Amino acid sequence: MTFGINHEIRDFVHDRKKDLDLVLCTPAAGEAPRKNRLSLETMAERYAIALVPAEREVLAELPTLNSSAVGGLLMALEAKACMTAHQRALPRLYDELNSSHATVHGASDQAIAAGFFMANIAERYLSPDLNKKNRATDPEWSSDPQPRYAALAVEKVRQLPRRSRTGDVGYDALAISVVRCVNDGTPVELFEKEPAPQPGDIFHYASMIDRLGHIYSTRFKDL
Repeated sequence: MTFGINHEIRDFVHDRKKDLDLVLCTPAAGEAPRKNRLSLETMAERYAIALVPAEREVLAELPTLNSSAVGGLLMALEAKACMTAHQRALPRLYDELNSSHATVHGASDQAIAAGFFMANIAERYLSPDLNKKNRATDPEWSSDPQPRYAALAVEKVRQLPRRSRTGDVGYDALAISVVRCVNDGTPVELFEKEPAPQPGDIFHYASMIDRLGHIYSTRFKDL
């Protein structure tokens, strides 16, 4: 098994194309062995992903997984975030998330479609788009009525279709997280109170990981 990032998936049924953030797959047929292939560990270093020591230990203990050209699709993850202007952004975000599981299952009904959504609950946000020129000297702040906007975003994503067996329509697993991100250089905080899904909720991040592990181990037990 290998992985790919920002991989273009082609829907075999409708011949649609969509880029997915992360895919697990079998290598493409006929791919020649390549030197210096990226692993999950080297990718974390390349993209300067901040990990605490305990997280680095967990990553180091995982089986070695290298990148490659994508052959057979096993699992695909689509990740989206809504940082500000939630009400205006929600229809587009919902459509993008909803089209992802359809594209994955159009490529392979056996493939696992996973989704992750992150909502920002900060009342003020320093938008990169609005502050390309004068961020340091004259920043333009965006203000959102919170926690109402974050709650609306969470509720909208909860409406995405989900499935419990192949042949149905929807995500095989889906998680929602809420953060407080001002985007001014201060640390991003994980917001764990409502409207964030609580432990045991089917949309809690730990629930998604448990579900993915179970589905993968049963659906692809012979790989």
